[in-house]
Amino acid sequence: MSPSLSIVSVSRFEKIKRLLWNCCWTIFYRPSPTFLHGWRCFLLKSFGANIGKGVHVYSSSRVWVPWNLTMGSNSCLGPNVICYNIAHVYLGENAIVSQYCHLCTASHDYTRMDFPLIAAPIRIGRDAWLTADVFVGPGVNVGEGAVVNARSSVFSNIEAWTVAKGCPAKAYKKRVLKRSEISCLP
Repeated sequence: MSPSLSIVSVSRFEKIKRLLWNCCWTIFYRPSPTFLHGWRCFLLKSFGANIGKGVHVYSSSRVWVPWNLTMGSNSCLGPNVICYNIAHVYLGENAIVSQYCHLCTASHDYTRMDFPLIAAPIRIGRDAWLTADVFVGPGVNVGEGAVVNARSSVFSNIEAWTVAKGCPAKAYKKRVLKRSEISCLP
């Protein structure tokens, strides 16, 4: 077991809160129209999520434990994202988690016969972008401004302002932003 992973026990009260959230997700969150990001943010906040301004959370995204979610201003959980946040998930300002990504904070300790649940938080830095269908494992930090290319699997930290790809994801170049080429016409 990795030193950052810790065994998780779930109390009866926690199970009841999850049941209530699942009912709310099924009845109010999931069927809501795509453009009602504010409504879904309100529901997440009602269950303890820390949500900044201008956040986009799509109706097909699945947040397991809202009280373990922090999203900075203008961040996004795209369509069909799975946020399995048994431990905390932090998204920095302007962080984008694109469609079909899976943020997985928990696993099981396969070295023990009782197979206990283990978990560690995930941090996605400010201005970072997880492109389509990226898997991020427990205890991973994706640095500020980093980009992880489509269908990659991230099992170790990604440095700030790098572009990573593969399984397991490895940095292969620096992310350099270009100046905007928008010009004003007379």
